[in-house]
Amino acid sequence: MQPQRNKGLAFLLNILPGLGHYYWGRKGRALLYPTLFFGSLFGGFLLAIMAGSEPLFILGILGALFIWGISMLDLLIALIRYQPVSYVHDEFGIPREVRYDKSDEQERFYTILLSFIPGLGHFQLGLMQRGLSFLIAFFGLGTILLFLTGLTNESVFLLFLGLLPIIWLYCMFDVVQLVHRKQAGELLLDRTLFDELESGRESGRRSKVFATLLSAFPGAGQMYLGLQKRGLQLMVLFLGSIYVLDVLKLSLFLFLIPLIWFYAFFDGLQQVSRYGREPLRDVPIIEGLSYQQRWLGLGLIVLGIYFVFTSVIMPYIDTMFPDIHLNYLISYLKTVVVAVLLIGGGIQLMRGSKKRSL
Repeated sequence: MQPQRNKGLAFLLNILPGLGHYYWGRKGRALLYPTLFFGSLFGGFLLAIMAGSEPLFILGILGALFIWGISMLDLLIALIRYQPVSYVHDEFGIPREVRYDKSDEQERFYTILLSFIPGLGHFQLGLMQRGLSFLIAFFGLGTILLFLTGLTNESVFLLFLGLLPIIWLYCMFDVVQLVHRKQAGELLLDRTLFDELESGRESGRRSKVFATLLSAFPGAGQMYLGLQKRGLQLMVLFLGSIYVLDVLKLSLFLFLIPLIWFYAFFDGLQQVSRYGREPLRDVPIIEGLSYQQRWLGLGLIVLGIYFVFTSVIMPYIDTMFPDIHLNYLISYLKTVVVAVLLIGGGIQLMRGSKKRSL
């Protein structure tokens, strides 16, 4: 018998091909789909390098997307066809199969599934005006930006396409909140995003819509809701990471930037969902930061000296003494410093974990 698992979680996990199948207990497909997906990407990349042809790599990406679509469709069909059952014992002790009623979970699963296209999940809940506002905001903005780009031949308008993932994420989050509120017995009001913004202004409260939009920039949404310490730390962490990685040329750690952004964005969504229902606590991300001001100040001074040296002094030395090759010496020194910091930090963390275990 198939163990009871969450359909929505299985579908979301399968964004990484095969992971949803593994969660659902389909071990063969869990091995097949990621092998084909990453094999297509790696094969296209390898052939592009060997043949010196960029279209081969593009072909590999298209093949991987095709496999990803098949994996999602295969899991979706399995989730729709699956009907959970339970067993009860009659008066003679014989187990008898009974249909397992999970109407709330099914409603939540189908609503979230439909909301992958902005607005359709709200239509499923009967919120036509709210769903239509999301639908027009997403597809209307994309259409206008593409039209302006084609009309003016200016690619700068494509930068605003970054708003589309924000609208999509907020739509998904809004649907999840509305489904939980409906299943909790609350009455859902069919209000557009603009109606909600105006109602917040009239009541003197901060607008949840505006706070959500501000959360697209790390820390801004939290600061708008009055969480100054938390918002300021997130903003400094995001902008400071970009500055430090750019100055030190540490491209190896660029993956930290989207991680910080996603953490700040979803933290902002959580604070928005709590606003008006429970008091918000301005809890800093990093506790005890005030006790480390000297070390932070020393770090900023070192970064400032390094920036002045690389921007002003080092070009002058290269001009006066071209045979020194100072750039290579600085790159080697930077590699050594980063390696020492990483190794030293890892040793310190291991020592701390050992002390706690004792």
